[in-house]
Amino acid sequence: MPKNKAKQPSKQPTKQASNQFFVVTEETTLLPFLVQEVKGKSRNAVKSILTRGQVSVDGKEVTQHNHPLIPGQRVMILDNKTAMSEKALVGIEIIYEDEDIIMIEKEAGMLSIAAQNNFEVTAHNQLMGYVKKDHPKNRIFVVHRLDKDTSGIMLFAKNEPTKKVLQDKWKELVTERIYTALVEGDVKRKSGTIESWLTENKNFKMFSCPFDNGGKQAITHYKKIRGNRNYSLLEVSLETGRKNQIRVHMEEIGHPIVGDKKYGAHGNPLKRLGLHATTLVFTHPISGKKMKFHSKVPKKFIQATKQDKQ
Repeated sequence: MPKNKAKQPSKQPTKQASNQFFVVTEETTLLPFLVQEVKGKSRNAVKSILTRGQVSVDGKEVTQHNHPLIPGQRVMILDNKTAMSEKALVGIEIIYEDEDIIMIEKEAGMLSIAAQNNFEVTAHNQLMGYVKKDHPKNRIFVVHRLDKDTSGIMLFAKNEPTKKVLQDKWKELVTERIYTALVEGDVKRKSGTIESWLTENKNFKMFSCPFDNGGKQAITHYKKIRGNRNYSLLEVSLETGRKNQIRVHMEEIGHPIVGDKKYGAHGNPLKRLGLHATTLVFTHPISGKKMKFHSKVPKKFIQATKQDKQ
């Protein structure tokens, strides 16, 4: 078997040195890859690491020794302490971490960050507790948000300089921000662009205006993936990132997001909002490396568009 090569995703070693990160560069399987790359441990010790659930591939826990690996995949090995901490997380899963950023997948129903004087469990306060277990002065910084009922990929910064770079250069660093939306009705156009100006009323609902009325400009691109007479599955990319932007724009074209009664939906067959943050592609704010993260479309979204419901 050819020798496997691996490299650290960041130019500098992570402060959590007990956690190890590798990038696969050749096709192989998991156990031989780990035996080759994990220094100072026997084959049996590596097997034990796998069995205990301390290994993830592209953010998904893997215990199978013969799990196939392909170039570009990220393998993470957690120490026992971190593994126990991660298993305690609720409604979120860490899919990548280095000394500057943390990427997670958030479930629908989990707040990104609490409102003022709200002590509800959130993605932010859970991650804050997670990093403080390594050192009490560690912190987590919000870079962008997902609505409570939107699931998918989120990016957080682990220090203020990284947060500042991401916020100041967000449009320059982020090259793709794609969502998958399940909307009501059969969208006739295969693709389109919606441009309007958004304003918020006293009840925190956003309204769309086709001309500049002093609100914030919002531009949304969409492409139809599949559909039937009841529902359409759309790939939605954001040129701007305004509050509730996709939800408002889908209502505007007459196809509100499934389950989104705030913006015109008639029902909630999924028991959740039909919106998922699928892909985020960006340049790492410190290392300069191009990073791409993808989350699978929820099965319920696909099943709803398989065939017409009678």
